[in-house]
Amino acid sequence: VDLVESGGGSAQAGGSLNVSCEASGFSTSDHCMGWFRSSPGKEREWLTSINVAGDTLYAGPVKGRFTISKDTAKNTVHLQMNNLKPEDSAEYYCAARYGDEWCFATSTITYWGKGTLVTISA
Repeated sequence: VDLVESGGGSAQAGGSLNVSCEASGFSTSDHCMGWFRSSPGKEREWLTSINVAGDTLYAGPVKGRFTISKDTAKNTVHLQMNNLKPEDSAEYYCAARYGDEWCFATSTITYWGKGTLVTISA
């Protein structure tokens, strides 16, 4: 079982980035998939989730700027990030929880990716 993030990098404030997460060893079609982030001195923060039905939830700081999507054929989840801000700089983690429950609490996550770094300059 593995979750591998890709697509992180650097951008200027106001710009966009797309990060992806490829799952192996399990199917994203029967897992809630989510994105979290962490930065030095802060706890890991939930950003967004997409459940098995394709419904989505967003945390306040990213609502309207970030979009989660899932490609079950490719077993991949994407996070499109627009209008980026310097405070979005963090390590971004993909996460999965088996079943039809939501996955926004770190204690409920079954699998974690290793993270991809996003750096936004002012």
